[in-house]
Amino acid sequence: MTVGRPREFDVDEALERALEVFWRKGYEGTTLPDLTKAMGINRPSLYAAFGNKESLFRKALERYAKGPGSQIADALAEPTARAVAERWLRATVEVVAQPRNPRGCFVIRSAIACGGESTLVQEALGEHRIAAEKALRARFKRAISDGDLPPDTNVADLTRFVVTLTNGIAVQAASGADRRSLLKVVEMAMRAWPAPPSDQSPEPSTGIPR
Repeated sequence: MTVGRPREFDVDEALERALEVFWRKGYEGTTLPDLTKAMGINRPSLYAAFGNKESLFRKALERYAKGPGSQIADALAEPTARAVAERWLRATVEVVAQPRNPRGCFVIRSAIACGGESTLVQEALGEHRIAAEKALRARFKRAISDGDLPPDTNVADLTRFVVTLTNGIAVQAASGADRRSLLKVVEMAMRAWPAPPSDQSPEPSTGIPR
């Protein structure tokens, strides 16, 4: 039995480099030469380890969701709906305006420049976006049941409010807006948050440095 040659590169490190390239250039703006150069491997090695470009992108999206993107998802564990929204938005700022990361949001940058021929990529991005929105909407519904939000709160509108701000923050960061200015946007947005039914709600704990 013939034993294949072992891989001469670190798969996790190569995937991290691919994520950075996709994040900077978007899916369609990224070429195979861009990827092989950044990952330090040739095309046969890329195909053998990750499949084609679409498969590699999906793996990079999963890595983003478990890495930088997890900061945003962690906001759902906050004790109040207001704290969830504030931490969600602050975490977005930390991800998209972090100097060590490419500017903007990996998901939004990829979606904006993704054409019709990239069906699998569009599906993956759509699934990611819908899952995040569903989780946020469910958390706000629970807040109504907990008495944390007024019973007449329109959960769909409130979710859309937070998601739209999230997207806007990401686009602004990609255009050069800095962390300080984006955090001011979050502060302004939170002033419009629905007042709780009672003034006895706990203080929000954003988990993100102010």
